[in-house]
Amino acid sequence: MIIDNVSFPGGRHCETTALGAVLHHAGVEVSEPMLFGLGEGLGFVYWDAKHLDFPFLGGRVKPMAITRTAADRLGLTLHVQQTASPRKAWQNVTTALAEGLPAGLQLDSYHLDHFTEKVHFGGHFVAMYGYDDEHAFLVDTAQQGGAVKTTLASLERARGERGPMTARNLSYTVTGAGSPPDLAAAVRTSIAANAQTFLNPPIANLGHRGIGKAARQVTRWLDRSGDPARDLPLTGTLMERGGTGGALFRALYRDFLAECTEMVDDDNLRLGHRLYAEIAPLWTEVARLITAAGRTEDQEPLTHASAILFDLADRERRAMQVLAGITSSA
Repeated sequence: MIIDNVSFPGGRHCETTALGAVLHHAGVEVSEPMLFGLGEGLGFVYWDAKHLDFPFLGGRVKPMAITRTAADRLGLTLHVQQTASPRKAWQNVTTALAEGLPAGLQLDSYHLDHFTEKVHFGGHFVAMYGYDDEHAFLVDTAQQGGAVKTTLASLERARGERGPMTARNLSYTVTGAGSPPDLAAAVRTSIAANAQTFLNPPIANLGHRGIGKAARQVTRWLDRSGDPARDLPLTGTLMERGGTGGALFRALYRDFLAECTEMVDDDNLRLGHRLYAEIAPLWTEVARLITAAGRTEDQEPLTHASAILFDLADRERRAMQVLAGITSSA
């Protein structure tokens, strides 16, 4: 059972790649940065806890939020199913495929055959477009191989895993609306809403306040880690190449804003884009410094990273204040 015309070449981020593949099959052609921005995807979280080996820096909203919001902004119908039963989970997917609809899946990438780095991550997404007696056929990011396959047994384990960010056996399908939405109006709404969320975090670990917290904590990371040579370079790698599109998702958001300037005439939007064009390379430099600190176990790169993070907290707060002022209409 194979559905044709399910692809999203060059996808950088798993959730937008899966959604893009599903939408491409439905005849909805939207770029990956546009999906990320319409999904109000930009965020920040500094997450540390006793059960974690090392703190986590995240640059986006929680899993599935981008898919739900982008579908709504595009006027599409999103049908989400979740179950504790592996049998029912498989039936949900095969029913969708039999109806000619590829299915987006949230799962733990640790169990997928095409992943060489075996790290548990329960917020991974793929689009499933077919299966045979032994394998499921999936669309993943370009980094993970694009069109890939995994055994049905490994897919069942990946979908049923429990732990942080998991959603047991979640699948979704998308169907189109009767008429295309006003994309210019949709991006205005998404930009302003994303800015407000970022500027008004409910706790100090999130948004611009979270970046400030990271700035204060990062200088302690050599002592916080049981294995700095492993933990710090891994953090830097995840910031740059862990499905973020580079610069902890800031490069994707910069590209989204650039695309928006071509359809929306707004001074705040143009300024916001320029500010994020300046912000993105600074996150890449933070990732480089964190990696360097782990490899040398020298404190100085972390001190430098802390200073940049304090600057980034102010820069992103200002950028989002500007973007929050985007006009609601032309």
